[in-house]
Amino acid sequence: MKLGRLNHVGVATPSIERSLETYRTLFGAEPSSPPFDLPAQGVRVCFVDAPNSQIELIEPLGADSPVAKFIEKNPQGGQHHVCFEVDDIDAARAHFEGLGTRILGPTRIGAHGTPIFFLHPKDTGGTLTEIMESPKQAH
Repeated sequence: MKLGRLNHVGVATPSIERSLETYRTLFGAEPSSPPFDLPAQGVRVCFVDAPNSQIELIEPLGADSPVAKFIEKNPQGGQHHVCFEVDDIDAARAHFEGLGTRILGPTRIGAHGTPIFFLHPKDTGGTLTEIMESPKQAH
């Protein structure tokens, strides 16, 4: 299996609106689309384009959101994960399973509408890592 391009860096935030204002003020950046909810994952997300990647702002939808625990430990938010693309999500999953890498939950559809899964940070040098099938069209 060969790692693909860095798709995005996930940044957990208690408020997407406040974070967007920070990105506008500091970097002149605008969201690529309005924020939207992913109820199945318990989060609200918004993407900010960078020349070679994206920033995914992630806000918990409620107290039971997996991101809510991160915000409890980091009240101002912060880097949550990195996301790399792969050509074939099933082959990538089989590769990581074959290595004994812990995968957090089933493969599911992510914010870009493509299959994703997460690798346990204890098996990836301390960084929560999302593996995402490369989108078939621009996002």
